Amino acid sequence: MRISVSSDMDEPVARLLVGELRGRGHEVVTHGALRPGDDPQWAACSAAAARDVAEGAADQAVVCCWTGTGASIAANKVPGVRAALCTDAYTADGARRWNDANVLALSLRLTSEPLLREILDAWFAAAPSEDPEDRENVSRVAGLDDNRAGGQATPGTDGR
Repeated sequence: MRISVSSDMDEPVARLLVGELRGRGHEVVTHGALRPGDDPQWAACSAAAARDVAEGAADQAVVCCWTGTGASIAANKVPGVRAALCTDAYTADGARRWNDANVLALSLRLTSEPLLREILDAWFAAAPSEDPEDRENVSRVAGLDDNRAGGQATPGTDGR
């Protein structure tokens, strides 16, 4: 699997993430502080990794910043991306299973080496749910992307 990884800081956990993914047999494309000369700002590098997923250049992405919040917000601005900030294995499993998340957001501050491995284990072991209610919710999220791109709001999505 091809995975795009971004980080706004060249922190040990970010380097460990890249090594862990490669050790699991994934092809890794890096952005931000992990790629010399690239823009390391969390908004820019997280969006770049997310665009790789949206455009089909990567199967999934992992975006990182100090808290993981900014990286997840930036990634979720890219239509077609469903980024989930995960701080434990249970959340990672649920994000893949119920939300069909295609971008994992991680906190450089909170993620330890053992926790990183647990989160990755859960993320890659989970498959998107085939439950009709779960699929309907994922479709509704895709509809929100359509509304944003086209500027047309459908009932209930315009904030009223």
